[in-house]
Amino acid sequence: MNLKDLQKKIPCQWRVQSFSKNKPQGQCVAYIDARDVMNLLDEVCGQGNWQSDFKDIGGQTFAGIGINIDGNWVWKWDTGSESNIEKEKGQASDSLKRAGVQWGIGRFLYDFPIQYVTANEVKGDKNFPYPVNEQGQRIWDLTEYINNKLNK
Repeated sequence: MNLKDLQKKIPCQWRVQSFSKNKPQGQCVAYIDARDVMNLLDEVCGQGNWQSDFKDIGGQTFAGIGINIDGNWVWKWDTGSESNIEKEKGQASDSLKRAGVQWGIGRFLYDFPIQYVTANEVKGDKNFPYPVNEQGQRIWDLTEYINNKLNK
């Protein structure tokens, strides 16, 4: 098992992190999901040589990823933030991804520059802008759109 392989680039997705209240624009960030972390751990470590654990500490969910290295379990932990949907599940998923970063998984995401997309409108208190392309048409697959833009 070569733990440096946990640092390899894997396919990622893009999402709008926030819309501007000053101009019709969205700020986008790259991400992987918890299943990507698990799949890479399976590939690099083998299904029987890693495990995860979750603990509630002070109302925060912490995830730990343990890897069996030469017969000893080595653990790395981190906490995550709630999501807007299914807050407990989102916090568990985010903490697992952050624990994965402790092992090198997904660190490459921090090398991507923040991407900006045009939005159909400025963000207000009660509206929900969405990204649009150069022709003003709604972007339905943001990952495909940004990856095409980056690969030009």
